Amino acid sequence: MPEAVVQLSRRERQIMDVIYRRGRATAAEVLEDLPDPPGYSSVRALLRLLEEKGHVRHEQDGPRYVFLPIVNRERARKSALKHVVRTFFDGSATDAVAALLDGEGKLDSSELDRLSAMIDEARREGR
Repeated sequence: MPEAVVQLSRRERQIMDVIYRRGRATAAEVLEDLPDPPGYSSVRALLRLLEEKGHVRHEQDGPRYVFLPIVNRERARKSALKHVVRTFFDGSATDAVAALLDGEGKLDSSELDRLSAMIDEARREGR
């Protein structure tokens, strides 16, 4: 399974988002859900490329190919987040969290409580 899940172009990430959201998708379904979609043949070419890179696989359903993710979404999220922290925050999780807390979308009380509980748990476990 590829660890470098983040080594995708913007469009490839958009396609993966569609496949994760739907669970499985044909090229036509991907095309339908993409913002500012390219042509159908471009989507098919990108799906083939994602398959070559090991991010999706296909199953034949009559004349159509149905694409499914190979890497589970949680693993892809963790890999992407590691990449963002390394690239934009010099590896500092503290700076990344500070940027989130300082960002446009303010966290509500329940989200802050959840983060606090996660921090307490990490302290207890010595992380």
